[in-house]
Amino acid sequence: MSGTALKGALVSFSPTFIPLPVPNVIVFQYNPEELTHTWSQAEPEGSAGVETSNPLAVQGMPGESFDFTLAMDSNEDIANNVAPTAAIAEESGVYSRLASLEMLLYPTGTKNALVGAVTAAVGSLLGGSDPGPTRKVPQSVIPVTLFIWGPGRIVPVRVTALTVTEKLYDGALNPTHVEAQISLRVLTPAELTAASSDGDVLGNLATVAYSYTLTLRQTLAVANLANAAESIIGLIPH
Repeated sequence: MSGTALKGALVSFSPTFIPLPVPNVIVFQYNPEELTHTWSQAEPEGSAGVETSNPLAVQGMPGESFDFTLAMDSNEDIANNVAPTAAIAEESGVYSRLASLEMLLYPTGTKNALVGAVTAAVGSLLGGSDPGPTRKVPQSVIPVTLFIWGPGRIVPVRVTALTVTEKLYDGALNPTHVEAQISLRVLTPAELTAASSDGDVLGNLATVAYSYTLTLRQTLAVANLANAAESIIGLIPH
């Protein structure tokens, strides 16, 4: 295969006060050498106290997660001498890359939540006897993140764990070489519905990405069945 090799990435959007969210795009400096893809079967219907006559019934889709380790090194950024990456690497090592990863774990407020709080405060200061219609103020939430691993795997995830091992430092004790162990959990359809219910840009995009990857997986599975049908047809009792 010719051409430049594709790099994996993580993309998230944090709520802001401007019409379009600002993306936090983390393109992997080096693709991980290996990736663990874990599946878990959905819980049986009866396990949640829901009565069912079908012992094979389950609650929704299976669980899916990814685990891998990213290597980051500021020396290569400095050697490549590409602005502004080289200047940032000289000043702070890989701190900027680490900060981008860390922000994927932090909850963020929403514009609607702040507007609701300000409106309530203004009404109180004005001494209005009628507080007007009340509405639930959204809680802070973890930002939806897209895990991109080639054109065939683009899934909405939540970062569930991040462990950083700092191995080398510069003279100012900025980390210059680190390894970050990352755990991702693919969002469920119910979580995607909640993410897109407020018209969130990435929430809607995440739903599309989930459907795209699922459809591609189903298509490839059907192709595999077609390839294998001839070889097993004689083994099936008839």
